[in-house]
This record gives sequence, C-alpha cells and structure tokens, in this order.
Amino acid sequence: MSTIPQTVLDQLELQAIELPSWAFGNSGTRFKVFGTPGTPRDPYEKIADAAQVNAYTKLAPTVALHIPWDKVDDYDDLRAHAEGLGVSLGTINSNTFQDDDYKFGALTHEDAAVRQKAIDHHFECIEIMHATGSRDLKIWLAEGSNYPGQADLRGRQDRLQESLQTIYDRLGDEQRLVLEYKFFEPAFYHTDVPDWGTSYAQVAALGDKAMVCLDTGHHAPGTNIEFIVMQLLRLGKLGSFDFNSRFYADDDLIVGAADPFQLFRIVYEVARGGGLNHPDVAFMLDQCHNVEDKIPGQIRSVLNVQEMTARALLVDTDALRAAQVSGDVLEANRIFMDAFYTDVRPALAEWRETRGLAADPMAAFAASGYLAQIAADRVGGVQAGWGA
Repeated sequence: MSTIPQTVLDQLELQAIELPSWAFGNSGTRFKVFGTPGTPRDPYEKIADAAQVNAYTKLAPTVALHIPWDKVDDYDDLRAHAEGLGVSLGTINSNTFQDDDYKFGALTHEDAAVRQKAIDHHFECIEIMHATGSRDLKIWLAEGSNYPGQADLRGRQDRLQESLQTIYDRLGDEQRLVLEYKFFEPAFYHTDVPDWGTSYAQVAALGDKAMVCLDTGHHAPGTNIEFIVMQLLRLGKLGSFDFNSRFYADDDLIVGAADPFQLFRIVYEVARGGGLNHPDVAFMLDQCHNVEDKIPGQIRSVLNVQEMTARALLVDTDALRAAQVSGDVLEANRIFMDAFYTDVRPALAEWRETRGLAADPMAAFAASGYLAQIAADRVGGVQAGWGA
C-alpha cells in the first residue's frame, strides 16, 4: 500500500456516504419508467438493499428517506429494522412536487391555504425526524414559472422566506434545514431557488441551523462547482452534498461517471476547506439508476467517491502552496495533476482486505446471489421512486 500513506487511510476509514432510499426503486426518464426484478415493495426492503452496499464497502452507514414515498405506520420499527441491518436512518427529504395543488408553487404559492398545506407537510417531516433520530430536513422545491410575466418574482421570494421561517422555527435544537437549489426544471423561465446564491440568501436569513445543499448535477454547463464548494465552506453554510453526474442536464448518473476530474477537484476543495469527515458537511448520493442494477450502481458510486477522495488527499499541499506563492504556474499544476493521475485502486483493494472486506466489492456482491434472491422473493415491487 505504498501509494497511500497511513494518514490518508485513516481519513478514508472515517468516510461516510449516505444513500438515497429512492435509488433502489424503479426510475426512468420523462418518457418511460423501467421496472427491475426484485424492486423493493416497501421502505423496509429499500433499507435492506441499502444495507448490502454498506456491508460490501463500509462506506454507507445511513439511508435517507423521502416522504411520502417512505411513509410507514411505525417509524420506531423502521428505525429498529435499519439498525438491525447495520445502518441508521438519515436525512428526511420532503416532497412538494407531486400534488396537483402545487402546480403553481408550494411554499411560494399565491394562495395562503396551499402554502400552509406545504408547511404542514414539512411539519410532518419534522415529526418523522424525531421518531427516526434524523438530523437534517432537506428541501428541494420544483417551483418557478414558464413564461415572462407569469409570476411575481420578488413576491415569490418573500413568500418563500416566510414559509421557510415558519418551518425553521419548528425544528428541534439538534435539527437542521438544508435547502437544495437547481438551475432549471421543471420550471423553464425562472426557478425560485436556481443557484447557490439564492439558497445562501434564504438560509442565511433563517439562522445557524439552516444550510445549503449542493447537488453536483444542478448547475449550468461550465460552472466551476469547486469554487462554490470553497465559498460555502468559507461562509460556514455548506450543509450537505448530493453527489451524482450529468452530461447535459440533471441526469442523476453515477457520481464521477461524466467527469472524474471534476469530482477530484470538488473533494480537494472539501478537504482544503476542512469539510472532509466533518459532522456538519454530509455526503449523500442522489441518483436514479435507469438502466443499470440499483445496488451495484450504488456500490460503484460510493467507491468512486472513495477513490477520488484518496487521490485528493495525495496532493502535496505544502509543495503546492510553495509553487502558488512563487507564481510557478506549471509546477503548481503538475503537483495537482500528479495526485489526480495516481492509480490508487490496487492499494485500496489491499486495504479493504485488511479491514475484512472483499478487495473488489462489485465482484463480491455479484457473486453473492442477492440479486437473484430478491428477484425470486419480491413480486410486483414498484416502490421508490418516480415510478411510484
């Protein structure tokens, strides 16, 4: 394991990446949702699938829930089920984008009754957080307008602030609100929370328990995402990541699939800014596996994050800083690129074996027979998911 110093391995051992429950259910495009044999039939089976990822990687100890997709009658029982499988319940994600009342907005709607309905949904999510032991309430809003003149842009921001404040005031002492942003879609003229600046402006007005969630797929082409990471860490407002990849729009593909170098640059800035393995900066995946098997897709994703984290931690920061101070542009770039081009995979495989894991988690899971087992045991599962 000469490629990876022990100090780096110590950091990697602390790494934790939360899995999204919905990644294990049926999903697809705007045109078709594809079914998969063995699809979970309820939240219990989603958690069982997520536990497989953690069992083979030791990287995914928590599972995020989505309400109402993951509603159950007894959350204490769901929590005990998860803990029995070696994982715990994490972020609670609200949903105000699949109800007819929210056609023209939820927390921003002109009608106070609709806004209250959306607020009450978030109150329900907070009650679920109390039952599951979850810390974070994550809010993503599919709100905006399609045409100039359709909406009062400023008025919607004012209503959003008022609604978020009402939700924020209901949080427990140890709970947080994280506000996600998205460049566009499903609204095409304007989106109410389209960028990190808008999210930051909203959460900064709420208080210390409100943070920004950065989804790596939610940016315009060419955006320097690592700069945003740096700035939010600098401001103390980066609460969580949703890791995925995109080629053209918000594709929710396996993280690192489209641009591994971008993932490396992002993780480097996380480490540089003190956010790596920091309890206040949560790493989470947000992916929909359209054509690949769900569990192997999640295994591949967390391994990609681990690999790029290892490479980012190999940057010789002292030498890099000396080159930066001296204005040696080419030397600084060489130092940075040398770390990125280092093949850490053999060393990571060897290190896994020292921890009682398979050197190749993907191959080990494929050989386990789990997919064949759930395909035989689960009939009619559509839970998730966009196909729910």
